[in-house]
Amino acid sequence: MPQTLTSPNMFNTTGFSHHLHPAKEVDHGGLLFQDGNLISASLEALIQHLIPTVDYYPEKAYIFTFLLSSRLFMEPHELLSKVCHMCIEQQRLDEPVLDKVRIRKFGPKIIQLLTEWTETFPYDFRDERMIGHLKDMIHRIAPCDESYWKKMNQRLQNLNQKLATLNQSEDSTVKVNAGVSDKLVIIKTKPPSIQRDALSICNDPYTLAQQLTHVELERLSLIGPEEFVQAFVHKDNTKSCFSHQKKTHHLEAYVKWFNRLCYLVATEICMPAKKKHRAQVIEFFIDVARECFNIGNFNSLMAIISGMNMSPVSRLKKTWGKVKTAKFFVLEHQMDPTGNFYNYRTALRGAAHRSLTAHSNREKIVIPFFSLLIKDIYFLNEGCANRLPNGHVNFEKFLELARQVGEFMTWKQVECPFEEDRNILHYLHTAPVFSEDGLYLASYESESPENQLEKDRWKTLRSTLLGKT
Repeated sequence: MPQTLTSPNMFNTTGFSHHLHPAKEVDHGGLLFQDGNLISASLEALIQHLIPTVDYYPEKAYIFTFLLSSRLFMEPHELLSKVCHMCIEQQRLDEPVLDKVRIRKFGPKIIQLLTEWTETFPYDFRDERMIGHLKDMIHRIAPCDESYWKKMNQRLQNLNQKLATLNQSEDSTVKVNAGVSDKLVIIKTKPPSIQRDALSICNDPYTLAQQLTHVELERLSLIGPEEFVQAFVHKDNTKSCFSHQKKTHHLEAYVKWFNRLCYLVATEICMPAKKKHRAQVIEFFIDVARECFNIGNFNSLMAIISGMNMSPVSRLKKTWGKVKTAKFFVLEHQMDPTGNFYNYRTALRGAAHRSLTAHSNREKIVIPFFSLLIKDIYFLNEGCANRLPNGHVNFEKFLELARQVGEFMTWKQVECPFEEDRNILHYLHTAPVFSEDGLYLASYESESPENQLEKDRWKTLRSTLLGKT
């Protein structure tokens, strides 16, 4: 099975392998190195550095970093067109008679580069222009070695299979709409005997945590590395922003899933009529959150804690009075935002280290708190300029971007080791949830308003949602 995703070990703490360049600041063909690490260059020089020759092939880390960050300056099909054009010129592929000895040395390298591109950024090749450039390049070198066509046809078959699998996953993933379905309607129209809740579907916290991990990894698997760049794309050249071509729907769908889980937890807590039952639900989800933490599923953990901290839930003081909260406070401490989420980041580093030394998929699981990862990448993007005052590309910034995204890409390729429970998964995806107003109304119905502001809101909600005065 080919290595299809970047690995964190391709990066050292400061960039690329130190042995490649002398440990001093030097300008080499428009590439500025400092202490052996590429820190800046013109865009043209970076493109040239990507292109293999008879006796040169770029480092894997460089390929990933540049293919990831280049879309801030040009679209993928423009980059591939430029790469192919420069290869044609440099290797004289447009001449009537080709230097077969030379091309046989160059051919495997350009095929390897194109293969890495298709494997790491497969969504780029949904664009037919990309396929066209790829086929044109192979058509030019194939006369020197018939095996090139065979190799590239195999690569294209692999690409088509991968895209077909991704398309199938997209289609099968249930689209969730966070916080819109109003469960109050169901409560009014269905007798209690046929209403379903999480505890009736699954009363084992560990099992539910496992199924939540299934959902997380399934949705993570669809996110392409380029989406982290496209989410904040602001073209810094003279071209207009290609906003209509920003493809971040997998990333956005994952954020919606987080929001849905928050509302689902809050709905499950606010729905029971009896205080004792509400307390049982809270304690159940505390245990689910703890199991998520143990698994390394920090995203579901934070969603559960966020759901419990929503105002309609946190105001249920009589209910919380019945809850054994010691475990909840421990989890809150782990996800405390103080010190830029210091406690969480420490736990994440521990999980990441465990993943690197793991002997099983169970130990490899690392699902980060996704909104914080997006925030980190956003501040990296906003806090550092894409270009330096001399017009060079700020490659140091993109090394850090690639490090963060590359680590995530390693985590997302882990195969979930837990057996699927279709019944639980179906409930997680499709169970109706209260809207925010619905949550407040259910909360007020469970524990009466404590002040005039709450009383006025309760009255308004009863009128608008229940048609009562």
